[in-house]
Amino acid sequence: MLYHLLYPLSNSIGAFNVFRYITVRSIGGAVTAFLIMLLLGPWFIRKLKQYQIGQVVRDDGPETHLAKQGVPTMGGVLILTAITFSTLLWARLDNPLVWLLLFVVLFFGFIGGIDDYQKIRKMTSAGLSARGKLLLQIFGASVVGLFVLLHPGYDGLLSVPFLKNIQPDLSWFYIVFAVLVIVGSSNAVNLTDGLDGLAAGPTVISAAVYLVFSYLAGHVVLADYLQIPYVQGAGELAVFCGAMVGGCLGFLWFNAYPAQIFMGDVGSLALGGALGGVAIIIKQEILLAIVGGIFVMEALSVILQVGYFKLSHGKRIFLMAPFHHHFEKKGWHEPKVVVRFWIVSVILGLFAVATLKMR
Repeated sequence: MLYHLLYPLSNSIGAFNVFRYITVRSIGGAVTAFLIMLLLGPWFIRKLKQYQIGQVVRDDGPETHLAKQGVPTMGGVLILTAITFSTLLWARLDNPLVWLLLFVVLFFGFIGGIDDYQKIRKMTSAGLSARGKLLLQIFGASVVGLFVLLHPGYDGLLSVPFLKNIQPDLSWFYIVFAVLVIVGSSNAVNLTDGLDGLAAGPTVISAAVYLVFSYLAGHVVLADYLQIPYVQGAGELAVFCGAMVGGCLGFLWFNAYPAQIFMGDVGSLALGGALGGVAIIIKQEILLAIVGGIFVMEALSVILQVGYFKLSHGKRIFLMAPFHHHFEKKGWHEPKVVVRFWIVSVILGLFAVATLKMR
């Protein structure tokens, strides 16, 4: 919005020329989202307490989590508000990719909101049915897959890190692939959101990495030099990623141990969906498995645990899944698990950026 309002005046007021720079607007988006979270956070927490919108803790979870019962949840509503407002304020609104990504984050947030509402209303840790949730997620992800495949300038080619000369053409199967990436990412972040600050931290790192890649993918000269797919208009997604970074950092201010608020499914499903959406739109899909390695590890731990439990008739690989609960059961304190997972996430993020020169 600011770009459209102020940049046209740059001929008269030279200072307004800064609004043409994506880097400036990305920083503006991050700062704006962070301040929204910081300023509205205390008020939002009070309102959640007033309306008794609190966390429902699963009965079979770690004993230490019983103290989390009743802690305000659905903080993702404020995160999405901060991201959406900041993106609309700082991004170019004539860019369809911006609107596509806003659709993803808000639609997946809507799914999570229904899930949270049902949990709170029923006072149980089980909300929306797994089938209903999955069908809605598939629909939202399919919209992105169809857009990418049908939009001029896009194709079904897959970008593979380290292998610049190998680009498999998935053709129409790319829609299925996009669904797997976005839905998988959404649910993986949701599974990770089990400890104070555990989901928000790696999300900040992942969004920051995709901020860099979005900017590069939208710059024809840099994309060619670094041998990554050029996507016209992708640079504006850096503004969205900046808003994600700021929004999640602001949320961490209140979600750090001991948490004053949880993001709920409305936050985790939306943020995971947004990361998957960015990965698909800028054609850096496989990179998500690297930068979001923590999310992948958490999801795989659940898949392996459930699969092995059924095949072995009751035996388990981990003491408890998702993976972070395994370490809790081993006696690690919650902050130690979270910080160590953050460290791994930082290393993976740096490695993801390093892949730019490994081609």
